[in-house]
Amino acid sequence: MIAIDDYRRVAPPGAVDIILRLAERVQGRRFLHVSGGRFGGGAAEMLRTMVPILGELGVEARWEVVGGDPVFYTTAAALRVGLEGAERALTDQALDHFVEMNRVSAKKLNLESDLVIAHDVPPATLVEQRAAKTRWVWQCHFDCSSAQRRAWTFFRPWVAQYDGAVFSLPKFSRRLGIPKFIIHPSIDPLSDKNRDLTPREVTAIVRSLGIAQDKPLLVQIGTFTPADDPLGVISAYRLVRKHHNVRLVLAGTAGADRENVETLGELREAAEHDPDITVLELPPDAHLQINALQRAATIVLQKSVREGFGLGAAEAMWKGKPVVGGFAGGLAQQVIYDVTGYTVHSVEGAAFRMRHLLNSPELIARMGAAGREHVRRAFLITRHIGDYLALLIHLTG
Repeated sequence: MIAIDDYRRVAPPGAVDIILRLAERVQGRRFLHVSGGRFGGGAAEMLRTMVPILGELGVEARWEVVGGDPVFYTTAAALRVGLEGAERALTDQALDHFVEMNRVSAKKLNLESDLVIAHDVPPATLVEQRAAKTRWVWQCHFDCSSAQRRAWTFFRPWVAQYDGAVFSLPKFSRRLGIPKFIIHPSIDPLSDKNRDLTPREVTAIVRSLGIAQDKPLLVQIGTFTPADDPLGVISAYRLVRKHHNVRLVLAGTAGADRENVETLGELREAAEHDPDITVLELPPDAHLQINALQRAATIVLQKSVREGFGLGAAEAMWKGKPVVGGFAGGLAQQVIYDVTGYTVHSVEGAAFRMRHLLNSPELIARMGAAGREHVRRAFLITRHIGDYLALLIHLTG
């Protein structure tokens, strides 16, 4: 198991010592996280590493998961999409069932703690079961600033029962009558997705995916959805190909949504006519493959037109790669313009910046080094642990 001292070799100087000093102030304090599942990315990926480390630091950290039937999960998913701003049908019957399922879960879970953080939508209504001296915080890992009215009308009274709310960016929040805190997400530099790989390991993994490394490699990793604009990436690649002989890899997941399946179909159709485009549909746990692809890349793209605070840019920069990304979500927070990469508004802008980088190998190296240092100081899990310890100190006295 990874220990806090293991991060000394990758974290900024003194970061681990600050964490140890903060932890001295909360020895034995009970800190409970509640989420909708133990698998996948986002909160679950973060908690798998965070909770054991908090325990090592002397905090009584636990992680509980709510459960329910298919209707519960369908309603939770629809609520989240509605809170993100899309139109979804939310019936009174489905919402009442969602609340009742959490009441059933509350009878099975141990919610005794000094501080409880409920992550995202599934456990949000558990707050009605709070004990008198327990502090509760709702953590929102997505952008709910443009929530659908029906979804927010239902959800806001539940959020109002919390002692505070945590958002990834100020612009992701809404007006609330409770304190709001900003905690950026983070990457774990020692995980399979981000740990160091030898050149031989990178070559072997990339070769197993059927990708040749005989020319500069442009890589985008994300979902095959209009939000990540993979079709726009192909258009930008075609503009670059007029001047540079490069390969393009689009890797990620599609899911079962009809719009996403259609996007994946269009991508595969485009790839059929160009041997230098590879479309890879990866399983959710393909962490080593993602790691190797980012390390093999010459330039990493994240041309999102809509997203929350995904960390694909930070992961790529940690591996010393310049990033050309969109302005959506947290990308502008991660990519420092003209220092660690470029943020662009259009296909033409993405192509121009890729050509500029391909014409300047020394700039690629300089931006890659700057990006790694930026991530070290702002987006590693050590900073995140410190933020949680500070929140625990602040809210539990």
